[in-house]
Amino acid sequence: MRKEDCYLLGKITRRHGLAGNVILKLDTDQPELYNKLESIFVEINGLLVPFFIAKSSWSKLDALNLAFKNSSEALVDQSLGKNVYLPLTTLPKLSGKQFYYHEIIGYNILDENDNDCGVIRSVNDQTAQVYFVTNLDGKEVVVPMIKDWILEVDREERIIKMQLPEGLIDVFLVPSKKDE
Repeated sequence: MRKEDCYLLGKITRRHGLAGNVILKLDTDQPELYNKLESIFVEINGLLVPFFIAKSSWSKLDALNLAFKNSSEALVDQSLGKNVYLPLTTLPKLSGKQFYYHEIIGYNILDENDNDCGVIRSVNDQTAQVYFVTNLDGKEVVVPMIKDWILEVDREERIIKMQLPEGLIDVFLVPSKKDE
């Protein structure tokens, strides 16, 4: 399994109990989708190693207590602190204005008047306000991802149409008077 074909599910944070169980802290808005995991891929030394799950139970709202099949102390030790992945094919298909962040890389953002606002290079979800990072005319443009601003997601044309505040794009493209 290649990392490019997977998405980050979470991280194994610590041991749980004496029976070789671990805690998997999920990085998702919908932890309930992962009630019945059969296997996961743990990134060890740059490779995705499959781990098969014997039992799982909820430790907290966003953390699973996992027991691996045929695990050893050494295997559990190797998994601690490591990122966990699942294949992209396991994600449910989204429709309408919903999307996965990895899915929209390369999409064009257009405003309500069909003006180009750039091609999405990445999505920053590490701050309080999630935002798109686009490239427009060779300049980096930051567009806040506010659900009410998203008018349409066209998967066929790879376009996200948004209602943006007047002047938002100009902040990044028009030099300020101090810069002149």
